[in-house]
Amino acid sequence: MDRVLVALDVATARDALALADELRGVVGGFKIGSQLFTSTGPEVVRTLVAAGDQVFLDLKFHDIPNTVAGAVTAAAEMGVWMVNVHAAGGPAMLAAARDAADRTAAARGIRRPLVVAVTVLTSLDAEALRALGIASDPAEQVVRLASMAYAAGLDGVVASSHEVSAIRQACGNDFVVVTPGIRGPEAARGADDQRRTATAASALSAGSSYLVIGRPITAAADPRAAAERIATEIAAARRVS
Repeated sequence: MDRVLVALDVATARDALALADELRGVVGGFKIGSQLFTSTGPEVVRTLVAAGDQVFLDLKFHDIPNTVAGAVTAAAEMGVWMVNVHAAGGPAMLAAARDAADRTAAARGIRRPLVVAVTVLTSLDAEALRALGIASDPAEQVVRLASMAYAAGLDGVVASSHEVSAIRQACGNDFVVVTPGIRGPEAARGADDQRRTATAASALSAGSSYLVIGRPITAAADPRAAAERIATEIAAARRVS
């Protein structure tokens, strides 16, 4: 389960840290997104990093290159393991993000965080892209943005499992693909605000590097038991493959 990152999309640091304590050792790390970071600030990140956790800071930076470089610098100084930016910010912004991570790590003598680019949100489908003025279908748009991120020197992208094979063909097997929108088998066809979803086992089989899992674990009556069930599902799929 080292490839599973649990989304701590809760309102308070107390709830987030309680979940982390419950799940530590069962999963590979924790994702901190806009809700928790806006509510609590960076201290929750520092607390998890100090506990030895791998923290994916999911704030999807999207601004002019200089501003994004400053944000990535601050994230690296907090000790996060991975941080993301929006690929739609363009090549210069993506290159600035990677450069900021490199320079900060070298200056501080710390591990450089992985920098990954968000391609197309898993809540968007072809109809939603058309509403944004994008004629491409999601897979085409994802590969276009992933190729741009690869050329800019980023470590990988955030994308649904539906596009992993095409990303691998365009960017190679070492390119990191982080996949959100993970659901249980009974909800894998997108029963909520997510549209391009998959089960944990199918996403890993498709070639995803890491899975971000939220509600199937955090909304369960017993989050640790839910995480262990997913671990069993993944292990069974690996035996079959």
